[in-house]
Amino acid sequence: MNQFRRRRRQPDRTDVRRQNAAGILLVLLLGRLAVFAVTIVVTVAAMPAPARAYRPDPGIGGPAIADTASRYDLDGDAASGFDAKRDAAPGYDAKRDAAPGYDAVPGFDAAPGYDRDGDAARHGEGGVPLVRTRLAWLATTNAIFAVDAAERIVRYRGCDGDTGRLLDQGMRVIDEVASGRITVGDVTYAYRVPLRGRAGGTVEISRPGREPELLTGEVVTNPQPPVDRERGAGLLPLTERLRQIVEASPNPTGVAVRDLSGRYGDQQIEVNGTFRPKAASVIKLWILTELLREVDCGWESLDDGVLVRPEDVVGGSGQLQYETFPQVVTLHRLARYMIIYSDNTAANVLINYLNGFVRVNALIDTMLLKQTALNRRMLDTAAAARGEENYLTADDVVSLLGAVWDGNILSPASRALMISFMLEQTINTKIPAALPPGVPVAHKTGELPDASHDVGYLLIPHSEVAVAFVTSGPEATGAETVRQLARAVYDYLVPPPAITGLGPR
Repeated sequence: MNQFRRRRRQPDRTDVRRQNAAGILLVLLLGRLAVFAVTIVVTVAAMPAPARAYRPDPGIGGPAIADTASRYDLDGDAASGFDAKRDAAPGYDAKRDAAPGYDAVPGFDAAPGYDRDGDAARHGEGGVPLVRTRLAWLATTNAIFAVDAAERIVRYRGCDGDTGRLLDQGMRVIDEVASGRITVGDVTYAYRVPLRGRAGGTVEISRPGREPELLTGEVVTNPQPPVDRERGAGLLPLTERLRQIVEASPNPTGVAVRDLSGRYGDQQIEVNGTFRPKAASVIKLWILTELLREVDCGWESLDDGVLVRPEDVVGGSGQLQYETFPQVVTLHRLARYMIIYSDNTAANVLINYLNGFVRVNALIDTMLLKQTALNRRMLDTAAAARGEENYLTADDVVSLLGAVWDGNILSPASRALMISFMLEQTINTKIPAALPPGVPVAHKTGELPDASHDVGYLLIPHSEVAVAFVTSGPEATGAETVRQLARAVYDYLVPPPAITGLGPR
């Protein structure tokens, strides 16, 4: 049988070479796999970590933290249970001084004419501000819902609380309509806000165990578009006359004028409307608006008293400095004196009463007025020396005046009270001094050695307008520029009667 046993075949040299080649190929393959795996690990390690979410900075929403926030209060603090995916954007300036030139969200296509500092582009043809914007707020009963579509930031501020600024990365903008859904604590806000002034928008608020609440209202932009462009064209020639005065003035000047009567289709015009001087006492209009808004919410009563102490008294304009303190002064008297006498003591007491700068700046922020800021008290020279200053623009002032006039931000009673205070103004050396006697003007002035302003309502029957004339540079020449601008507006609205003959025949 042994002769039939097969002998094991011995490998020849060809087989050996084949086995060696296969081994080499296997080693090379394993090496490539190892390099690929290392590359993946290194790539993942090098990827940036997901951006952390932050609460708004102190002054708007409390200290910056990455975790959920404590229960909000009505002083502007953000709500409990902040959704970290929708928390406020890092780097927000609590004093509301907008960072110049902020960038839009990458990949977000801005509208034609969009000014990437956050406001609508201002310079259309004939001085007409363009109204394509990525900033809009919805005016509802006792609440505002603001949308900054460029930054994808929203904010709800109403009588029931303030969310603070929230980053909504899920915001969608389709056909110039911003929509999304954010949750703060156990409250969800589903919004649909057109980025077009005077359009209608909605916010649905859902709370556990309650029926959803649907808020509707008018969208407000800065500037508001006209309701009738054909009639609005009738105001445009005024722009050139205002421009001539601005260019001839030794003072840098900003002007905005908005029709309120409908005669010119609610058209707004401007010359250097985004020029940003020191606010002087015109900033007191925002203090008054926030106080009256809180009265409308039922948080305060104008009959409430505030203890004014001797250390609260400052000089400059005003009447309270001549009284004896300490004494209790009602909110009504403080508010009225702040406007009619431009009382600095009254203004500072009200700033303190409103939790410092927090709630006034929260109002400014919710109205998306990125160039307006309250950063110091009246006559606080130490703060001014530190570079802390109050600022505004003519466009922002007219945006506030328009919102008050249209009833977008105050109740009818508070609106009427605010305008009545402005009608009682005792400093009448600028706008009223330039007009014929008896023309009703509800206004607020502002003066510093290097600024002179006058803003308000020219209440010419059937031709009412909101105006803002703001200047920097020497106060005396700035005041003269304001007077010239005021007269130019009046003469356009109420032209002198035409001369029909040369005298009796």
